[in-house]
Formats: sequence, C-alpha cells, structure tokens
Amino acid sequence: MAAITAALVKELRETAGAGMMDCKKALTESNGDIEAAMEYLRKNGQAKAEKKANRIAAEGLTKIVADGDCKAAIVEVNSETDFVAKNEKFQNYVEQVAKQALASNAADMDAFMDEKWIADPSETVKDALVGMIAVISEKLSIRREEKVEEADGVLANYSHDGGRISVIVDASTAVVNDEIREAIRNIAMQVAALSAEYVDVADVSEEKKAHEKEILMANIIKENEELPEEKRKPQQILEKQLIGRLNKELKEICLNDQIYVKAEDGKQTVAQYLAEVGKKNGTEIKIRKFDRWEVGEGMEHRQENFAEEVMKQAQG
Repeated sequence: MAAITAALVKELRETAGAGMMDCKKALTESNGDIEAAMEYLRKNGQAKAEKKANRIAAEGLTKIVADGDCKAAIVEVNSETDFVAKNEKFQNYVEQVAKQALASNAADMDAFMDEKWIADPSETVKDALVGMIAVISEKLSIRREEKVEEADGVLANYSHDGGRISVIVDASTAVVNDEIREAIRNIAMQVAALSAEYVDVADVSEEKKAHEKEILMANIIKENEELPEEKRKPQQILEKQLIGRLNKELKEICLNDQIYVKAEDGKQTVAQYLAEVGKKNGTEIKIRKFDRWEVGEGMEHRQENFAEEVMKQAQG
C-alpha cells in the first residue's frame, strides 16, 4: 500500500474541500490514488464543499453562550437558505461553534479555524465545518465570532426570532443581583428592537457628526428652496433647524438617550431607567458596550425563486 503522507492528505483536502479524516480514509481506501480518492469522497457525499464555494450564504443563525455573569461568546454561522436555520443538526452545530468561541483565545478567524475542534480534537474547526457542509448540503460559513469578558460588572444577552438577532450588553455595576440582571437584559432587548449604534453621544466621532450635518443641511436647504419665496427662512433659522435635527437623530442612535421601550410614561430614557434601578440597589449602572449581530447584515442575499427550486427538485 502507498504511504498516506500528510502532504497527500493536504492535497486531497484542497481539491475536495472535505475533512482531514475523511480524506485520509479515502486515500487509504484508494491506495493513495488522488483521483480514486476524489471519486470515493464524491460517492460518499463528502466532496460537496468545493461545488458550493461561489454560492451566496447570507442566511443562518447567530448564537450566544454564556458562562455565568462575566463571560460570553457570540457567533454568526451562515447558510444559503433560512430553512437550514430551522434544522436541528445545524442549530446544534452553531451552538457548538459558540462553545468553541467561548473557550477560544484565537486572535483572528484564521487562527480560530485552525483550532482543535473541542467536540472532536482529531479535527480542526475548519474540518468540522466542511463535514457539516456535507451533512447539510448547503454552503455554510463561520462569518464572525467574539468573546466578551467582564471583570467588575455583569453581562446580559438576548436573542430574537430564534437567533436572527443576538445582543450582548456589558455593564459595570458594584452590585449584581436578579433585579440588575433583569434590567441589563431589558437593555439587551432594547438594543435588539431599536438598533442603537452607540452607547452615548460622547462616543459619536466628529467625523460622523460632520457627515450627518452635511446630509441634514442639504435636506433643509432643499425643503427651504421648495417653499414660496416669501416663506423661505433665513440662514440663521436653517442653522437652528440643523442643530435640532442632529440632536434628534443622535437621540435615536445613542442608547442612553433613547426612550426606554418599557417606560410607563413614554418619556423615561434608558439612562434614567438605569439610574433608577441603580439607586434602588445602592449602585451605579453604566453600559460599557454592546454587540448587536443580525444574520446577514451587510451581505449580499441570494434571490430566491421558489417555483424554479421546486421544478429543479422535481426533475431530480
């Protein structure tokens, strides 16, 4: 029998896109013949990843796993269709990826993909992904992962629509109890619902403010020019309108200034709500940061034609 070298396994993996152990077995079964091993993998449904490399995977799931109040990880794993997100095998796989992220110290995605897969140390994270592609029969990708740790506060998380949106909120507080945990989780729900971009106005860069001012002023000038000449406002009034609109926009995108969604009077801000809860519990609660991940955000989505898909399946 021909020697099954690491170089030979690597060559087959790069060609077939299959897992390391699958490639090694295929080469053993085919006495080291690359073409025969490729055929073996195809017959066993393990050489599917390469064919899917150029297909769009912008659906899928986000997932959060936590270890107590101070450690959590969030991941996004993409698939081609939203049907896969409802698949129990896929859901279990995404949870395992999140557990991997929680245990990981990888500096970037390449390092993460090269880590030993904690569910099976004989494989890497990349090997496990390729294996799952063979099982699911769609292009899959681990798009991003992040671990969050808090030394002197509390983390809270919330997932919406089965993992379509996931949020981790990191808050500083000298007291951690059930009421404070609930308050931070309420803020995580707020972030999921209202898509805050910043914690506080102070976090918004001058470049961002200048850009928004430019856009808002262009709109104000256009609106003013569309008025009858006798009703047009002078420049100093337009400048005041600009300040008002900018402040309104900042309140919408900055978490602390947003109206708290559960406020009974419809006026209480998030900052005021946290101050109220903090005072009641003898502490000060401050939101340090948050992560809001939505499946496929910023990605190109495939154009679905379900009639065409059904016809293709019917034709075999």
